[in-house]
Amino acid sequence: MELLPEFELRQPKTTAEAVALGAEIGARYIGGGTDFVPNLRRGLETPSAVIDLSEITEMQSIEETGEGLRIGASVTLEQLLSDQRIKEDFLLLAQAAETIAGNTHRQSATVGGNLCLDTRCQFYNQSEWWRKSNNYCLKYRGDICHVAPKGNICRAAFSGDLAPAMMVHGAKVELVSAEGKRVIDLKDLYQEDGANYLLLNPGELLVAVIVEKLEGYQTAYRKVRVRGGVDFPLAGVAVGVKCDENHLTDIRIALTGTNSRPLLIEGVEEWFGEVTDEACVAALVKLVRAQSKPMRSTFTPGSYRNKVVANVARRLIGELINV
Repeated sequence: MELLPEFELRQPKTTAEAVALGAEIGARYIGGGTDFVPNLRRGLETPSAVIDLSEITEMQSIEETGEGLRIGASVTLEQLLSDQRIKEDFLLLAQAAETIAGNTHRQSATVGGNLCLDTRCQFYNQSEWWRKSNNYCLKYRGDICHVAPKGNICRAAFSGDLAPAMMVHGAKVELVSAEGKRVIDLKDLYQEDGANYLLLNPGELLVAVIVEKLEGYQTAYRKVRVRGGVDFPLAGVAVGVKCDENHLTDIRIALTGTNSRPLLIEGVEEWFGEVTDEACVAALVKLVRAQSKPMRSTFTPGSYRNKVVANVARRLIGELINV
């Protein structure tokens, strides 16, 4: 374990103050720190200033909106799990949050931190001497991706559990910078590049996520990991299904752990109105397999994880539409 690098600690009281500090070169935001601090210790982060968001009360509340909830980015996972509105109308979010890390982690880990979780790879999340002995990698100080040496982008995997569940709930995110505020779909926050997976402007801060209720939907989240607790997902699947008798009227499928971004599966609308039978499930699973791109960013082969995510999706969809 490496010593922490030297940095200045800043503790703003408002988002306006935070984004002003965040505009400084080399500054980084910190929420609960459950992922950021280990990266500091491994030398993966070397900020000149760390901006602690824990004093900004406006980012710590869950508020009702006309269509759902506005969840502050500094809301902890434990706070999310204990909120009665989440338990009643957003059970999918609770299911996903409950699988994240361990009980003690969830006391400090935040919603915003999980949505902005750094991508992971067996060649990146290592000690300094280990990385140096492998000539580093494309994500950190190197010029090659050891996962896909012939490619020109990093293939580290995004492994946050909340993002796919929130995508199923039609999530949007509020982003604030020195230039003002913008609201975008959560799926548009990410791109397929493990080294530059977040499409944030310099100094921009995620302050809240807005989720809509899913009236008449059946939802579920399931992840596969090595151990039953604590571990990041090898693959995670969130599904929301709405049917009219035995016909599919809407389905939303989102993945984590397979790509360098959380992935909302495209092309599902082709099956709206179709009978919910084995053929329908098989077609939807085919979309999942075609769009998920697990690589050897973990110790399990990508081909294995591709089968895993397909099987999880098949079981989950089948259970929700009773096939």
